[in-house]
Amino acid sequence: MSGYRLELPTIQNWSCHNCGGCCRQHLIEVTDEEKRRIESQGWTPADGIPADRPIFVWHAGAPWNKQYRLGHQPDGGCVFLDERGLCRIHAKFGEAAKPLACRIYPYAFHPAGQEVTVSLRFSCPSVVGNKGKPISQQKEDVKATARLVVPEDVTKLPPPPIHAAERLDWSDTLRIVGAIEDSLIQDEGSVIARLLRTLYWMEFLGKATFSKIRGERIDELIDLIREASYTDVPTVGDTPLPTSIARMQFRLLVAQYARRDTALELERRWSYRWKLLRAATRFARGQGMIPPLQAAFREVPFEAIEASFGGLPAGADELFTRYLEVKIHGMHFCGRGYYDIPVVEGFFALALVVPAVLWLARWLAVGADRKQLILEDIERALAIADHHHGYDPALGQSTARRRVRQLAATNEIGRLVAWYSR
Repeated sequence: MSGYRLELPTIQNWSCHNCGGCCRQHLIEVTDEEKRRIESQGWTPADGIPADRPIFVWHAGAPWNKQYRLGHQPDGGCVFLDERGLCRIHAKFGEAAKPLACRIYPYAFHPAGQEVTVSLRFSCPSVVGNKGKPISQQKEDVKATARLVVPEDVTKLPPPPIHAAERLDWSDTLRIVGAIEDSLIQDEGSVIARLLRTLYWMEFLGKATFSKIRGERIDELIDLIREASYTDVPTVGDTPLPTSIARMQFRLLVAQYARRDTALELERRWSYRWKLLRAATRFARGQGMIPPLQAAFREVPFEAIEASFGGLPAGADELFTRYLEVKIHGMHFCGRGYYDIPVVEGFFALALVVPAVLWLARWLAVGADRKQLILEDIERALAIADHHHGYDPALGQSTARRRVRQLAATNEIGRLVAWYSR
């Protein structure tokens, strides 16, 4: 651990509860060395490995440079997942024998100057539920995990740009990240009100020129525009409605978050792509019935999602606050933590997760014949959405990024946040 300090999230708890969810929803790529090691372990159907499923699948790369992933059972579960939801490799050979991707989940490590920040993936239900031991009390275990993935030159990695035209050093970049964190977490009001105000001043920051603004002058600039946000940002109830074009663009983003790409579906290739294309067309139109993109959702009318659900349920404010805190503090929204994109753009993408989660939560509620949200709806929706956020390659491509920038440029992100929180 020499050379950098490890910065842990103080607000988050986590321990593995052996739910097996990560083994059912993630494709695990393996290195050549990991493939050879697992092959040498001598697995056969007598060990419980499905006889009709391969242990390894050619995942990518040219025939002379193949990249493999672990095989999966038809329901998406890893071939090494047993009926109790436990890993056969772990049970027989210990944790160190598992692929690296399995060992580090749900942690994520990102550079921050002389520090490495620690974030977590909320696709894990135990992370969403804040279950287990405080991360701050697991420092030695997290250090051991960090050693597996953090590169030696991590303190030499450059900071992400603030926006497309401006790049600062790590000290000033972290000043801005700290101000975002303070605005979202420490300011007064509900998490929705705090998010609306932070969106307001981040829009100004996305147009700022920093040629003569450094150090404490950055703090002064942010203080001024943050102060203005208290008087200039309307309340949730007074926020203008999102336009029909914005809602169409937003639904296409939601459709990306709502997918569950199991191994079986990916193996069907063209039929699955055709299914997704038809679903995207229906999401763009926003009329009729919503096509269920995974088993968690039922087919319900699009119009049912647009009604008022009476606000957020008890516990939702804490959940969204914790989610945003972990992602911002852990640099899990920009730079190396999010498709190498600038700070401002990454924040806008993160802010859109909130209305996307609320849209999915409404879908779950309507599917259960309810017209109000419960905390479980939001928890399930957050786990579904964060499975993709920062890890689905489509969200880092030019089309998705352009959509985020357009919604930000037209001031629609705050309107979407307010509309779906009502």
